[in-house]
Amino acid sequence: MNAFEQEYRVWLEQPSLPQQMRQELEDIQNNPEEKELRFFQVIPFGTAGMRGLMGAGINRMNVFTVCRAARGLGKWLLTTELPKRCAIAYDSRHNSQRFAEVVAAALAEMGIRVFLYDMLAPTPMLSFAVRHLDCGCGVMITASHNDGRYNGMKCYGPDGCQMTDEPAAVVFDQILAEEVFAKPIPELQPALDSGLVTYIDESVWNAYYEAVLAQRIGIITTPENMPKVLYTPLNGTGNRPVRHILSVIGIEPALVEVQMEPDGDFTTCPYPNPETDEALHEAYVLGDQIHPDLIIGTDPDADRIAVAAASENGWRKFSGNELGCLLLDFILQHSKVTPNSEIVRSIVSTPLADRIAEQYGCKAVNVLTGFKYIGGEILRLEQQGRESDFLFGFEESCGYLKGSYARDKDAVVASMLVCELAIWCKSQGKSLAQRMEELYETYGFYKAGVKSVEMAGLDGPARIAAFVDGLRNDPAKELCGSQISVSVDYRSGERKDRMSGSITKTGLPSSNVYELDLADRSTVIVRPSGTEPKLKIYFSAVGKTEEAAKARLAELQAEMDERLKTL
Repeated sequence: MNAFEQEYRVWLEQPSLPQQMRQELEDIQNNPEEKELRFFQVIPFGTAGMRGLMGAGINRMNVFTVCRAARGLGKWLLTTELPKRCAIAYDSRHNSQRFAEVVAAALAEMGIRVFLYDMLAPTPMLSFAVRHLDCGCGVMITASHNDGRYNGMKCYGPDGCQMTDEPAAVVFDQILAEEVFAKPIPELQPALDSGLVTYIDESVWNAYYEAVLAQRIGIITTPENMPKVLYTPLNGTGNRPVRHILSVIGIEPALVEVQMEPDGDFTTCPYPNPETDEALHEAYVLGDQIHPDLIIGTDPDADRIAVAAASENGWRKFSGNELGCLLLDFILQHSKVTPNSEIVRSIVSTPLADRIAEQYGCKAVNVLTGFKYIGGEILRLEQQGRESDFLFGFEESCGYLKGSYARDKDAVVASMLVCELAIWCKSQGKSLAQRMEELYETYGFYKAGVKSVEMAGLDGPARIAAFVDGLRNDPAKELCGSQISVSVDYRSGERKDRMSGSITKTGLPSSNVYELDLADRSTVIVRPSGTEPKLKIYFSAVGKTEEAAKARLAELQAEMDERLKTL
């Protein structure tokens, strides 16, 4: 009997197994492939915590694997000099509240003080609470933008950033040392009675709101320049905080009513990812009836935002890069910029941001993909007494942050800033779409694309790694007819000038990412996803016209599609 079959039988024979899980396992009794997928590994835990399909098995999200992870996290915390305190929040997904309560009870059982939100709360609010409540760590139960079959457990360090590699590896080792069924799942009520778990009160919400509102640009409003806004939280956590913040700045948005209440199935938006046009489908339908100037959508844990503006040709949805550049230009235009001021973007986000920063005399810092690296740059500035030098950070995947009150992306502050941007644009007699075209005319037409290729199955990670290595080891001097001028291997931390042969260090942590910079300023970057079995390929092209940039982007994508056929 193989290892995963043995593990399957251990689970099936557990008397404490809930009937629903037992039925799941009985249903796959004659399905070895499904058994293997559920039991071939312990669900991985890394810098983004863990995320996966819900269900029975060690490679699934369920009360047993969540409790096991909580105990591993607690063991790590107890070996550190950090405060033995943890903040916990959860989103609108199925089992999110239950998982949060299991984590709270498991940590309290270990003597750790827990602060638990008593209702849905966004990821950035959890990041804020970790620092506000002087915690050694934090946990957010969410699967972000994944469909309703998924859930996850994001873990945060004392700085409010998602865990970095070193502590995450220690936590995973502790998780692996835990026997799944060695101890029963603890109940929350005894922990509440003992005072080791307390609910987070309204004062923390209000402190967060004050921190967000402190990031206002302060554009003067008049009845003429107030935009008409349509908002949807996509059945997630943004409903209460986004509407509160917008009301303070004088905006009462129209609402996509079918998406206002929590819905773990995301019935009207099966894939609630702000990067996709489909995420705003219901908003478009209503928008065509009520004709707002602006549509705003926040993802289920309200750390990312989707924005579309009315234009002559219908709805103009902005990519994550475009909205990042619009907000960046707006913020720098209305901020006191010094030579020490910084904006931070991920390496896979558009280089147009660097051009805009340069125009305002602001330093552009590029970091690895993952908002924890942007948060890490804020921490570095804080340690140098330069926290105020951080002006803005963003990722192309629709994540933005102004200010240092949180150390993760925040769709709540982004919603406020987008509305202020719309107010300013309207006062100038233009729309957001027109302002974007002005930026392109000024700096060049930068077009970007991303391709995600799912590689499920046991050999998925190996195939992804093989593809990245194939590009890394390719001796070709050209790509799509343009000379490769620079290659950057973020795993070895080396940037190689292909013209001179000189090598410099990136100065960034090691990561399995490979980048090709072409002589025509196009770029191709490949990396494995940090949270899913996917290969991600990022493209950037520049042209004097939009048509030229789009054509070049299409050539790059076609070239990589050909290479993908080898997989």
